[in-house]
Amino acid sequence: MPKTERELRQDIVDIGKLIYQKGWVAANDGNISVRLDRERVLCTPTGVSKGMMQPDDMIVCDMKGNKILGRLERTSEIAMHLAVYELRPDINAVVHAHPPVATGFAAAGRELNAALLPEVVIALGCVPMAAYGLPGTPELIEPMKPLIPKYDALLMANHGAVCYGPDLYKAFFKMETVEHFARIALVAELLGGAQVLPRREVEKLLESRTRYGVKAASAGEPFCPVTAEDVGAGDRITVTREELIDLVDQALKAKGIV
Repeated sequence: MPKTERELRQDIVDIGKLIYQKGWVAANDGNISVRLDRERVLCTPTGVSKGMMQPDDMIVCDMKGNKILGRLERTSEIAMHLAVYELRPDINAVVHAHPPVATGFAAAGRELNAALLPEVVIALGCVPMAAYGLPGTPELIEPMKPLIPKYDALLMANHGAVCYGPDLYKAFFKMETVEHFARIALVAELLGGAQVLPRREVEKLLESRTRYGVKAASAGEPFCPVTAEDVGAGDRITVTREELIDLVDQALKAKGIV
Protein backbone atom coordinates (compact mmCIF):
# COMPACT_ATOMS: atom_id res chain seq x y z
CA MET A 1 0.00 0.00 0.00
CA PRO A 2 1.43 3.44 -0.92
CA LYS A 3 2.44 5.64 1.98
CA THR A 4 0.37 8.64 2.92
CA GLU A 5 1.76 12.17 2.69
CA ARG A 6 2.01 12.28 6.48
CA GLU A 7 4.07 9.09 6.49
CA LEU A 8 6.36 10.45 3.77
CA ARG A 9 6.86 13.67 5.74
CA GLN A 10 7.94 11.59 8.73
CA ASP A 11 10.25 9.50 6.51
CA ILE A 12 12.03 12.67 5.38
CA VAL A 13 12.41 13.76 9.02
CA ASP A 14 13.84 10.36 9.97
CA ILE A 15 16.29 10.23 7.06
CA GLY A 16 17.32 13.83 7.70
CA LYS A 17 18.24 12.87 11.26
CA LEU A 18 20.21 9.87 10.01
CA ILE A 19 22.31 11.82 7.53
CA TYR A 20 22.92 14.53 10.16
CA GLN A 21 23.94 12.00 12.83
CA LYS A 22 26.27 10.25 10.40
CA GLY A 23 28.04 13.54 9.71
CA TRP A 24 27.07 13.61 6.05
CA VAL A 25 25.81 17.20 6.37
CA ALA A 26 26.71 20.19 8.49
CA ALA A 27 24.60 23.19 9.49
CA ASN A 28 21.80 23.47 6.88
CA ASP A 29 23.50 21.40 4.14
CA GLY A 30 21.79 18.79 2.03
CA ASN A 31 18.27 18.27 0.70
CA ILE A 32 15.76 15.44 0.35
CA SER A 33 12.66 14.95 -1.78
CA VAL A 34 10.05 12.35 -2.64
CA ARG A 35 7.33 12.16 -5.28
CA LEU A 36 3.81 12.48 -3.96
CA ASP A 37 2.40 11.73 -7.41
CA ARG A 38 3.22 12.59 -11.03
CA GLU A 39 2.30 16.22 -10.45
CA ARG A 40 3.77 17.00 -7.01
CA VAL A 41 6.96 16.60 -5.01
CA LEU A 42 7.50 16.84 -1.25
CA CYS A 43 10.87 18.40 -0.35
CA THR A 44 12.92 19.75 2.53
CA PRO A 45 12.94 23.47 3.35
CA THR A 46 15.94 25.72 2.88
CA GLY A 47 17.83 27.05 5.88
CA VAL A 48 16.87 24.24 8.27
CA SER A 49 19.24 21.61 9.69
CA LYS A 50 18.43 18.17 8.35
CA GLY A 51 18.76 16.85 11.88
CA MET A 52 16.19 19.25 13.33
CA MET A 53 13.25 19.15 10.93
CA GLN A 54 9.60 18.54 11.75
CA PRO A 55 7.01 16.93 9.42
CA ASP A 56 5.18 20.25 8.97
CA ASP A 57 8.41 21.91 7.74
CA MET A 58 8.20 20.11 4.39
CA ILE A 59 7.20 21.90 1.19
CA VAL A 60 4.92 20.64 -1.57
CA CYS A 61 6.01 21.77 -5.06
CA ASP A 62 4.77 21.20 -8.56
CA MET A 63 7.01 19.67 -11.22
CA LYS A 64 8.27 23.12 -12.20
CA GLY A 65 9.49 23.84 -8.68
CA ASN A 66 6.70 26.23 -7.71
CA LYS A 67 5.64 26.05 -4.09
CA ILE A 68 2.09 24.78 -3.64
CA LEU A 69 2.00 24.33 0.10
CA GLY A 70 4.26 25.08 3.07
CA ARG A 71 5.06 27.82 5.57
CA LEU A 72 8.80 27.77 4.75
CA GLU A 73 10.68 28.10 1.47
CA ARG A 74 11.67 25.05 -0.54
CA THR A 75 15.25 23.90 -0.96
CA SER A 76 17.24 26.09 -3.35
CA GLU A 77 18.31 22.94 -5.23
CA ILE A 78 14.82 21.70 -6.07
CA ALA A 79 15.65 21.93 -9.80
CA MET A 80 18.27 19.21 -9.38
CA HIS A 81 15.67 16.89 -7.85
CA LEU A 82 13.16 17.67 -10.60
CA ALA A 83 15.78 16.91 -13.26
CA VAL A 84 16.21 13.44 -11.76
CA TYR A 85 12.45 12.84 -11.71
CA GLU A 86 12.09 14.06 -15.30
CA LEU A 87 14.89 11.86 -16.64
CA ARG A 88 14.09 8.82 -14.47
CA PRO A 89 10.37 7.94 -14.29
CA ASP A 90 11.34 4.95 -12.15
CA ILE A 91 12.72 7.18 -9.40
CA ASN A 92 10.55 8.39 -6.51
CA ALA A 93 13.08 9.82 -4.05
CA VAL A 94 16.31 11.85 -4.10
CA VAL A 95 18.88 12.40 -1.35
CA HIS A 96 21.68 14.97 -1.67
CA ALA A 97 24.37 15.22 1.02
CA HIS A 98 28.06 15.90 1.59
CA PRO A 99 29.43 12.65 3.05
CA PRO A 100 33.02 13.61 3.96
CA VAL A 101 35.11 10.90 2.31
CA ALA A 102 33.05 10.70 -0.88
CA THR A 103 33.06 14.49 -1.03
CA GLY A 104 36.83 14.39 -0.52
CA PHE A 105 37.08 12.27 -3.67
CA ALA A 106 34.85 14.76 -5.50
CA ALA A 107 36.99 17.67 -4.28
CA ALA A 108 40.12 15.87 -5.50
CA GLY A 109 38.60 15.20 -8.93
CA ARG A 110 38.41 11.45 -8.35
CA GLU A 111 35.49 9.28 -9.46
CA LEU A 112 34.53 6.20 -7.48
CA ASN A 113 34.69 3.94 -10.51
CA ALA A 114 37.10 1.12 -9.62
CA ALA A 115 35.85 -2.48 -9.41
CA LEU A 116 36.90 -3.06 -5.81
CA LEU A 117 33.89 -4.51 -4.00
CA PRO A 118 31.39 -7.05 -5.38
CA GLU A 119 28.51 -5.46 -3.47
CA VAL A 120 29.20 -2.04 -4.99
CA VAL A 121 29.55 -3.42 -8.51
CA ILE A 122 26.14 -5.08 -8.13
CA ALA A 123 24.39 -2.15 -6.46
CA LEU A 124 25.87 0.84 -8.30
CA GLY A 125 28.20 -0.30 -11.07
CA CYS A 126 30.29 2.76 -10.32
CA VAL A 127 29.86 6.33 -9.17
CA PRO A 128 30.89 8.85 -11.85
CA MET A 129 31.42 12.55 -11.28
CA ALA A 130 29.52 15.45 -12.80
CA ALA A 131 31.56 18.57 -13.54
CA TYR A 132 31.22 21.51 -11.18
CA GLY A 133 28.28 23.85 -11.45
CA LEU A 134 27.19 26.66 -9.16
CA PRO A 135 24.74 25.23 -6.58
CA GLY A 136 21.16 26.38 -6.99
CA THR A 137 21.62 27.32 -10.67
CA PRO A 138 21.10 25.58 -14.02
CA GLU A 139 24.89 25.24 -14.25
CA LEU A 140 24.72 22.61 -11.51
CA ILE A 141 22.27 20.46 -13.45
CA GLU A 142 23.64 20.50 -17.01
CA PRO A 143 26.71 18.28 -16.32
CA MET A 144 24.47 15.82 -14.48
CA LYS A 145 21.92 15.29 -17.24
CA PRO A 146 23.93 12.80 -19.36
CA LEU A 147 24.71 10.75 -16.24
CA ILE A 148 21.34 10.61 -14.47
CA PRO A 149 19.74 8.07 -16.86
CA LYS A 150 22.72 5.71 -16.54
CA TYR A 151 23.58 5.77 -12.85
CA ASP A 152 21.83 5.74 -9.48
CA ALA A 153 24.52 7.70 -7.64
CA LEU A 154 26.71 10.61 -8.70
CA LEU A 155 29.55 12.62 -7.26
CA MET A 156 29.32 16.35 -7.87
CA ALA A 157 32.70 18.01 -8.32
CA ASN A 158 33.66 20.15 -5.30
CA HIS A 159 30.17 19.72 -3.91
CA GLY A 160 28.98 16.34 -2.66
CA ALA A 161 26.91 13.38 -3.79
CA VAL A 162 23.37 12.70 -4.94
CA CYS A 163 21.60 9.33 -4.89
CA TYR A 164 18.12 8.33 -5.93
CA GLY A 165 15.86 5.31 -5.81
CA PRO A 166 12.30 3.97 -5.92
CA ASP A 167 11.71 5.11 -2.33
CA LEU A 168 13.38 7.28 0.30
CA TYR A 169 15.08 4.50 2.18
CA LYS A 170 16.56 2.93 -0.95
CA ALA A 171 17.93 6.34 -1.94
CA PHE A 172 19.40 6.72 1.55
CA PHE A 173 20.97 3.25 1.43
CA LYS A 174 22.64 4.11 -1.88
CA MET A 175 24.21 7.16 -0.24
CA GLU A 176 25.37 4.92 2.60
CA THR A 177 26.97 2.56 0.07
CA VAL A 178 28.71 5.46 -1.69
CA GLU A 179 30.32 6.71 1.52
CA HIS A 180 31.23 3.18 2.66
CA PHE A 181 32.85 2.54 -0.74
CA ALA A 182 34.76 5.83 -0.56
CA ARG A 183 36.14 5.01 2.89
CA ILE A 184 37.35 1.59 1.76
CA ALA A 185 38.86 3.03 -1.42
CA LEU A 186 40.73 5.61 0.66
CA VAL A 187 42.10 2.94 3.01
CA ALA A 188 43.23 0.90 0.00
CA GLU A 189 45.11 3.95 -1.27
CA LEU A 190 46.72 4.45 2.14
CA LEU A 191 47.88 0.83 2.10
CA GLY A 192 49.67 1.23 -1.22
CA GLY A 193 47.07 1.12 -3.96
CA ALA A 194 43.73 -0.46 -4.79
CA GLN A 195 43.76 -3.73 -6.75
CA VAL A 196 40.74 -4.00 -9.02
CA LEU A 197 38.81 -7.11 -9.97
CA PRO A 198 39.30 -8.81 -13.36
CA ARG A 199 36.78 -8.00 -16.08
CA ARG A 200 35.45 -11.57 -16.16
CA GLU A 201 34.53 -11.37 -12.48
CA VAL A 202 32.91 -7.98 -12.95
CA GLU A 203 30.83 -9.30 -15.85
CA LYS A 204 29.57 -12.11 -13.61
CA LEU A 205 28.61 -9.61 -10.94
CA LEU A 206 26.77 -7.39 -13.42
CA GLU A 207 24.91 -10.39 -14.80
CA SER A 208 23.80 -11.29 -11.29
CA ARG A 209 22.06 -7.93 -10.80
CA THR A 210 18.67 -9.20 -11.91
CA ARG A 211 18.71 -11.77 -9.08
CA TYR A 212 19.00 -8.91 -6.63
CA GLY A 213 16.36 -6.76 -8.30
CA VAL A 214 18.86 -4.11 -9.45
CA LYS A 215 17.75 -2.20 -12.53
CA ALA A 216 20.53 0.41 -12.78
CA ALA A 217 21.51 1.08 -16.36
CA SER A 218 25.25 1.47 -15.78
CA ALA A 219 26.12 -2.11 -16.74
CA GLY A 220 28.09 -2.11 -19.97
CA GLU A 221 29.17 1.52 -19.82
CA PRO A 222 32.83 1.89 -20.92
CA PHE A 223 35.15 1.71 -17.90
CA CYS A 224 32.26 1.47 -15.48
CA PRO A 225 33.54 0.02 -13.38
CA VAL A 226 37.26 0.03 -14.16
CA THR A 227 38.58 -3.55 -14.21
CA ALA A 228 42.04 -5.06 -14.04
CA GLU A 229 42.18 -5.29 -17.84
CA ASP A 230 41.41 -1.58 -18.14
CA VAL A 231 44.43 -0.60 -16.08
CA GLY A 232 46.74 -3.39 -17.26
CA ALA A 233 47.37 -6.79 -15.75
CA GLY A 234 49.01 -6.51 -12.36
CA ASP A 235 48.79 -2.72 -12.24
CA ARG A 236 47.31 -0.85 -9.33
CA ILE A 237 45.25 2.30 -9.28
CA THR A 238 47.50 4.72 -7.40
CA VAL A 239 47.80 8.39 -6.61
CA THR A 240 50.81 10.54 -5.81
CA ARG A 241 51.71 11.29 -2.19
CA GLU A 242 50.61 14.90 -2.67
CA GLU A 243 47.26 13.84 -4.12
CA LEU A 244 46.69 11.41 -1.25
CA ILE A 245 47.52 14.04 1.39
CA ASP A 246 45.13 16.45 -0.30
CA LEU A 247 42.40 13.78 -0.43
CA VAL A 248 42.73 13.01 3.28
CA ASP A 249 42.88 16.72 4.15
CA GLN A 250 39.67 17.44 2.20
CA ALA A 251 37.86 14.58 3.94
CA LEU A 252 38.99 15.70 7.41
CA LYS A 253 38.03 19.31 6.75
CA ALA A 254 34.61 18.26 5.48
CA LYS A 255 34.14 16.28 8.70
CA GLY A 256 35.19 19.29 10.78
CA ILE A 257 38.15 17.45 12.31
CA VAL A 258 40.74 20.01 11.17
